[in-house]
Amino acid sequence: MTKRSQGLILGKGWHGAAAIALITLIGVEALAQPFRRNPGGSDGRGGGLGREKLISERGPAYRAGVPEWDVTDTFRDDIFTFVRIMYHSSYGGGWRVDHPAADLNFSYRLEELTSMTVDPEGEILDILDARLFDYPFIFMIDPRSLRLSQAEADLLRRYLLNGGFLMVDDFWGERMMKHFLGEMKKVFPGRDPVKLDLSHPIFHCVFPLDKPPQVPSEDSAHRNRGTRYESWEDEIYGETPAPANYQAILDDQGRIMILMCHNTDLSDGWEEEGVSQWFFSAYSEKYSYPMGINIVFYALTH
Repeated sequence: MTKRSQGLILGKGWHGAAAIALITLIGVEALAQPFRRNPGGSDGRGGGLGREKLISERGPAYRAGVPEWDVTDTFRDDIFTFVRIMYHSSYGGGWRVDHPAADLNFSYRLEELTSMTVDPEGEILDILDARLFDYPFIFMIDPRSLRLSQAEADLLRRYLLNGGFLMVDDFWGERMMKHFLGEMKKVFPGRDPVKLDLSHPIFHCVFPLDKPPQVPSEDSAHRNRGTRYESWEDEIYGETPAPANYQAILDDQGRIMILMCHNTDLSDGWEEEGVSQWFFSAYSEKYSYPMGINIVFYALTH
């Protein structure tokens, strides 16, 4: 079974295997405590290096203590790979936010907490890369100034309608949401997003959550600890704190194609898990990792 058969082209093979693998869980309580600080290399709010230089920098310093593991040839074509999407942006934000720490930490925790076989490196792809169709799950971050060409929109539409899943994380406030939805109209002109409430399976398909999780950036959480701003990223000037807002664009069968994790920064809970025991316990362990595993489970079984 090749990666190209994993639900994207032939629509069979991958989903059942993924379901079996993900059901076998150690449990998030096995995390107990953060065991490392975040890997180096993240440049905050985007910009800078391109994919090839990032790939060439991989090594012990790039991983900064995140354990490595081997993938046997038997599972080489059936591993789960965390795929980060590169995109064009006009200002602010950027596809590199939280890289590589979020990608590496989350991949390690998937390998640790589930019986999935996970790629220890992850991948970075341009939307127009032909290899996009080899992967059932892709991730986009901080799309506050995302700019899609029509060619990118057309290819993304084909990928999603063929069974692909896009998770979008770390964008805040109404202005950013309005901009992002405008870009998604290039992808699906006739589809409007729906709001997901706590009854949706994505909030309890593996780990039952007590609310749609809102995770702030680590620095914002510590700066505003104990106030009404603690779980809201306070650099979103001029907007009043609001709850996490999970919305989705669905296919004709009601499957989530695009999951918008709005007013939350799940990936900072992955990236910054080792900064403090408080942030780890309050956000990484309690919300970021359980929700992340739920999202991957949903993506691979629908």
